Amino acid sequence: MNETMVCAVGRVATQPVYREVASGPSARFRLAVTARYWDREKSTWTDGHTNFFTVWANRQLATNTAASLTVGEPVIVQGRLKVRTDVREGQNWTSADIDAVAIGHDLAWGTSAFRRGGKQETVTSPPQPEPNWETPPEGSGSATDVPPQHPVRTAALT
Repeated sequence: MNETMVCAVGRVATQPVYREVASGPSARFRLAVTARYWDREKSTWTDGHTNFFTVWANRQLATNTAASLTVGEPVIVQGRLKVRTDVREGQNWTSADIDAVAIGHDLAWGTSAFRRGGKQETVTSPPQPEPNWETPPEGSGSATDVPPQHPVRTAALT
């Protein structure tokens, strides 16, 4: 399918709006993307034109977006670009939307702590000490001849 995929780096301009709709959760927010350039005459960085995009997130991405983003935070958004034209009250309007596939904080500006959403992992066996991964002393056979000291732990995702 021929779609225009974009990656936009900018700041959250409006608080995400979360809605439960018939097709599942949906969230939207405005993203401000400002070009910056080095002004040689002033010897300083200067802000250029600012583009605004409406970012749409659906399903789990919508839930996580609403819980994670606030106005002013630097983000990176990847998704499908949709440019729409409309006539409102006799005037032509053009809007640029991004149907987001991925949204994340821009770590060039700060740190972020990731927390997995949804159900927690449950361990089926009690915690056990780490196995001894050192190679056996010479003369005791190869590493493949040594039986494991501890059974392998497995985790069930529910």
